[in-house]
Amino acid sequence: MTSERERAYHHGDLRRVILDAALDVIATNGPGALSLRDLARRAGVSHAAPAHHFKDRTGLLTAVAAEGYALFADALAGAPDLRERGVAYVRFAATHPAHFQVMFQPDLHRTDDPDLLAARARATEALREAVVLPPAGRGEDDRLAGVAAWSLAHGFATLLLSGALTDAMEGREPEEAFRSLAGLIFTAEERGGG
Repeated sequence: MTSERERAYHHGDLRRVILDAALDVIATNGPGALSLRDLARRAGVSHAAPAHHFKDRTGLLTAVAAEGYALFADALAGAPDLRERGVAYVRFAATHPAHFQVMFQPDLHRTDDPDLLAARARATEALREAVVLPPAGRGEDDRLAGVAAWSLAHGFATLLLSGALTDAMEGREPEEAFRSLAGLIFTAEERGGG
């Protein structure tokens, strides 16, 4: 009997099958557990087949990071203000933990890859355009304001994924908890009047 993955391969989608298998491994065991040979076994193909699409393990992790940044940019783009971009950031981390782990570990991938650079630039722009300081803001340095907002969202998402916030969450959804946290820090004016 032919498995679903073998059918996908025979339909020319081996790259996607390997990426999905890699995401499963990373989400369960972390990026250190990733092996092209194991992924080939999972996909039911020769051990050389993944190298055809990704060249090596670093190439595969680069593809994971590039896809992650593209998905991340899309997730951020629909958020209307800085607080909701933070919520989208946390939601992305919670729903794409494998991508999130790889994206922010540049030692795992080829940082000069054109697809990765383009996707990361889109995500960075989506984050930057949400940082609009009010006239009496926290200073004149928009870049530092962006770093502060990024630190809050990224720190929360990282703590969430590590399980360190389980007790503090008190059963709340991550998005709700982040909105509350952001509300403690940002005034209504800074949140766009909300």
